[in-house]
Amino acid sequence: MRKFVIGDIHGANIALEQCLERSAFDFANDLLISIGDICDGWPETNQCFETLLKVQHFVLTMGNHDFWALEWALGNEVSPAWLANGGENTLKSYPDGMPESHLKILSAAKSYHELDNKLFVHAGIDTSLSMENQDSSILLWDRNFFEKAIAESMKEHPTSLTSFKEVFIGHTPIHKLGHTKPIKCAEVWMMDTGAGWGEKLSIMDIETKEVFQSDRVENLYPKGAGRN
Repeated sequence: MRKFVIGDIHGANIALEQCLERSAFDFANDLLISIGDICDGWPETNQCFETLLKVQHFVLTMGNHDFWALEWALGNEVSPAWLANGGENTLKSYPDGMPESHLKILSAAKSYHELDNKLFVHAGIDTSLSMENQDSSILLWDRNFFEKAIAESMKEHPTSLTSFKEVFIGHTPIHKLGHTKPIKCAEVWMMDTGAGWGEKLSIMDIETKEVFQSDRVENLYPKGAGRN
């Protein structure tokens, strides 16, 4: 079994399929960990879940966009911010509502995932607290953790921010910092390479650190708006 982590997909199923194909992902045997934000942005959130249903070993860490979509699917009050930030395309991809099989994936999403002394979480953590005592809003929305990792990596003798060997996060698109592939700062890997904003989606072999990428998503959906 190979183990992979994938960045923020944001409804770009063509990019998701390209990443799985280019990494030679084995749907029956390999493990795929999504860092969150399957939903919202590009027009194929529905199709993304259909693709992920084929993955026999799949872990989703809840992203803020996944949380918004889950609230809608459960019939709860919809945040106006959701519709303004890609949620409208998720609604359009489900004209008859979200099927139970997709809802099951979202409902099973974890706040964070630990594997082999590695942490997988959507946005960030509060390093002053144990994982059991983390605030869910920090796990979904934080950007300070990655900023701390950047600052630490610039020191002459950087040290780890956590007790984990490695931490994998998304949420903050690093193309805005001039990076086109996942980067490591201290022990923190940033996986969001900007697919939601038209850049490439990235998948990484967790053990070898080999990265596979889709085409630029804006070229895959020339009539789509993504998160822009």
